[in-house]
Amino acid sequence: MEKKNFITLVLGVIGGLLFSIGMCMALLEEWAMFNEGIIVGAIGAVLLLITWIVYRKMSGRTPKKINGKAVAKTIYGIFATLVFGAGMCLIMVYEMMLYGIIVGVIGMLLMLMLIPMCIGLKDSKKEVEEA
Repeated sequence: MEKKNFITLVLGVIGGLLFSIGMCMALLEEWAMFNEGIIVGAIGAVLLLITWIVYRKMSGRTPKKINGKAVAKTIYGIFATLVFGAGMCLIMVYEMMLYGIIVGVIGMLLMLMLIPMCIGLKDSKKEVEEA
């Protein structure tokens, strides 16, 4: 295993755990740790961002350029994730199964639309000729 992959693995696991535990702390009323959960979740999110930056630097890639398209895609991705999370909350916290499933599926479809937005859809000439 390469050094950059190992470091990314360790930082990603720690960041993911902190983020998920923080969200559990914030969302589970039985734990009564909303404020602490927000803090732990934010630390996890920052650590995940640092993981991404460290991986790009260790891979020798140039920093991403911030332009209007990149900001719009990021905002759209955050919105899609929040819609998906709202569906999960409707199911788990408010016990509204049907509405939660509907909102969750809409969130999944919104996140799926990120693939053509970020990568694009390309037809290869071979596939077009075979069809």
